[in-house]
Amino acid sequence: MDLRQLNAIVAIAEHGSFSAAADALATVQSNVSTHVKKLERELGAVLVDRATGELTEAGELVVDRARRVIGELDAMTSDVTAMSREVIGTVRLGAIGTAARWIVPQLVDIAPSRHPLLHLVFVEATGLGLDAQLALGQLDLAIMALPASGTEVRTLPLFEEDLGLVVPRGHPLDKGEAVDPAILAELPLMLPLPGSAYRNELDSVARAAGVALRPRAEMDSLRLIASLTFEGSGFSILPAGAIPSYFVDSWVVVPVRGLQPRLVGVGQRRRGMPGAPVRAVLDILSEVILDERSRPKGVRPVAASPGGGPS
Repeated sequence: MDLRQLNAIVAIAEHGSFSAAADALATVQSNVSTHVKKLERELGAVLVDRATGELTEAGELVVDRARRVIGELDAMTSDVTAMSREVIGTVRLGAIGTAARWIVPQLVDIAPSRHPLLHLVFVEATGLGLDAQLALGQLDLAIMALPASGTEVRTLPLFEEDLGLVVPRGHPLDKGEAVDPAILAELPLMLPLPGSAYRNELDSVARAAGVALRPRAEMDSLRLIASLTFEGSGFSILPAGAIPSYFVDSWVVVPVRGLQPRLVGVGQRRRGMPGAPVRAVLDILSEVILDERSRPKGVRPVAASPGGGPS
């Protein structure tokens, strides 16, 4: 078994066919086929269904392990290189949209000047999507709402952010004070999908007030909800980080009594040690979160810092 064989099976998993895997690896299809056959012979199992190009159950297991092996080898190379004070490597960072909106631009600004050979790849997804991609080794880090749902993910809190009803300035509810959650039943709201942690929190507050929320529409993306809100499509309850600075003069976040702040953290795969590139990104994340000038209003860092490592 060698790294070429592992790269071949992972490329098939990620690109869907032997030919596409060959293109991604800058080689020919016969080489990919040879590597997979040798791997199957050594393991004594069929890893790819030749009729469909899909991984078998054994193939899925091998790809999961192979991604971890490849990640550890990449981290080892990066760590040794970093001993010469040069951080080299790629970090794949996932983030929920409302956090990506203000964190990613700062990482893009800071990282190149501090670590010119560090390559960043950003992926925006929902919390469940980020959990899955971390567990599969498709992401190195993910900024997500806590608690995370995946058992293969370890997390560290980064910040908490206020939640509130977003209304135009001058709206009758813009009185500078918290509103009773019962008022939400009177508004056509754009809401997250039922079953999500965010929606569960909103429904819980509404039930405690003896009302039910009335969705105008339901979506799986808070960032989409925020965009539609600012287009005037309806009302929504959003985290503070979802409000761009250029909207603060025309929109206001009204606190809702009983609605607790949302906790956001950074997640990693539970197995394996973070390499130098990942540690470098965690350090920059810590600086961004702790710098008051970098954070939106209503976002507050928690006591721990990313440099301490997830637990």
